[in-house]
Amino acid sequence: MEPYSPDRRTALMFCGTGAHGAYQAGALRALQEAGVKVDLVAGQGIGAATAALAAIDGGARLWEASGVWRGPAASGLYRWKRALVAAGWLFIVLAVVAVTATVLAAIGRTASLVLSAIAGLLMLGIIGVLVGAIVMDRLRTPTTRRATGSWWWRIAGAPLDAHAARELIVDTVWGLIRGAAPLARPDRTALGRRYSELLAESVGQPGFRELLIVAHDLETRNDVVAALLQESYRRDFMARRQGRERRAEALDLAGIGRDHAIDIVCGALSFPVGTDPYLITFAPDTYWRGETHRLADRPGGVARLLEELYSAGVSQVIVVSAVAVATGPHRLTSPGLDLRQRIGEATASAEAAAVRDAMEQARLRFDGIFPICPAHNAVGPLDFSGAYDQASDRRQTLAELMEHGYEDAYRQFIEPVVGASGDHLHIGDAHGQGVLDDADSSR
Repeated sequence: MEPYSPDRRTALMFCGTGAHGAYQAGALRALQEAGVKVDLVAGQGIGAATAALAAIDGGARLWEASGVWRGPAASGLYRWKRALVAAGWLFIVLAVVAVTATVLAAIGRTASLVLSAIAGLLMLGIIGVLVGAIVMDRLRTPTTRRATGSWWWRIAGAPLDAHAARELIVDTVWGLIRGAAPLARPDRTALGRRYSELLAESVGQPGFRELLIVAHDLETRNDVVAALLQESYRRDFMARRQGRERRAEALDLAGIGRDHAIDIVCGALSFPVGTDPYLITFAPDTYWRGETHRLADRPGGVARLLEELYSAGVSQVIVVSAVAVATGPHRLTSPGLDLRQRIGEATASAEAAAVRDAMEQARLRFDGIFPICPAHNAVGPLDFSGAYDQASDRRQTLAELMEHGYEDAYRQFIEPVVGASGDHLHIGDAHGQGVLDDADSSR
């Protein structure tokens, strides 16, 4: 494998789920400060959101004081659904009332009747809260699909709610596009169109980069790839391939697929089983003729992302992932009892295996693969309020995870790889565009 060279076409790829976006933000900040040249940004899972912001010079919105990962909204992402929480409280209250009624029934009939009346009122109140939570959850998704199965699964669905994560990213993107103008946020189709138009007009300018993101279509059992590339790479990337219907899997954000840029990001923010899929209604003039499909993330999508980067003419890739792989014995941790924590552990484990396998295969294709990942990370994909680290006997926060990403980018790539290549970059370039000094440029 050849060493890193800023003269080659370079992609910066982010892969991960949920809270691991904080690590990606730290790594992006370091690479941007060091002036590392990046032609294209790509992402899967929460990395799709990171890439979408980085493509339009919005990376600072991820790490600034009021940004995505330092702001107060981060702690409320991927919470239990309100309908599920309301049902849990209903069960607890009714259990307490039932036990108390049994005890008082032995004391006196009057007390038992009073308690029964109170229990009835409580039940009606909590049922009202439960119904209200269900209605609000359903109103969030105006586009529906016919579903089969028991009625209670239609009410509850997946246990975790991805709505807040989608809203946070969409609001951040809209804040970048509208600037200081006091404009109301458009729907996601119109916002996707405005995003694609802005990127198409600005790609190649300082701070703006080509974009490639991926989500999984549960209807077709295939990945959907959305890309906005320079014209010299766009034609070959979108060209028909043997044995595959390219129009069914690739969306050209500079062309007919421009309305779905934000939809693909929102789909990538839904991870399998834990959250409900994101519903995307394709435009009538696209290959799917107005059909509504279900999108979600797929940890194994990192391999597809690398495949598509190769098709986009990329020769070297910087891969940022927040998962750490155990390299020796005696590093066991106590398993979590919380269902939410177990979902996060399973997701992180699947991602670690997918990244390892994909990179081993990618080394045969690319001139250079440069990973940035932590040696140890106690914060799981769903630990938005931080996590207790058994190894250090203390609690780690998202801000600390972000700093780990920043430091790892310097230790693992900027200093040993870029420094070893003999290129001197102007540290502090606000737009992350690599600039050689006069001595190096003359070689």
